[in-house]
Amino acid sequence: MSEPASISSGIAARYAKAVFELAREGKKLKGLDSDIASLEAAVAESAELRDLISSPVYTRDIQGKAILALARKMKLSPIMTNALALMAEKGRLYLLPQFLEGLRQRIAEEKGEITAEVTVAKALTKTQADKLAKSLKASTGKDVKLNLSVDENLIGGLIVKLGSKMIDTSIASKLDTLQNAMKEVG
Repeated sequence: MSEPASISSGIAARYAKAVFELAREGKKLKGLDSDIASLEAAVAESAELRDLISSPVYTRDIQGKAILALARKMKLSPIMTNALALMAEKGRLYLLPQFLEGLRQRIAEEKGEITAEVTVAKALTKTQADKLAKSLKASTGKDVKLNLSVDENLIGGLIVKLGSKMIDTSIASKLDTLQNAMKEVG
């Protein structure tokens, strides 16, 4: 794990591209999408799995055997299982989260979808979330998937991050702007 972050992200992107291309050629993108969701959930829920993929204490052989057993237990597709085995063999399992994110982005791009990171002051209702997604779809021309998070410090409003664009309509932001304007006057 001695590689700088930019090199690591490049390596993860190459693994993601290769697996994506294989799945697309074999018309297995739907299965790959469910594999990604299963693995992301497993990484999020299991401290043992996070330790396995990131700890230098485990040898490549141990990592390989463990990840293959996990892949079989989770009934992952052969493409994903082989990719995980190769990553373990090369000592690159620590790239798993970046690899999964890269795959998710490629699949979304293939489907014509984009993801918006939305931070709100209080949880949105299903209707509000649907309206927001519809509004973002109208402005981008693509289907928009919302990743919602709640931050009560916003007081009201929301912050939307869509690619390189950010829209901040939060009350906290407006109060900060007003406070800065008042400092300039006084």
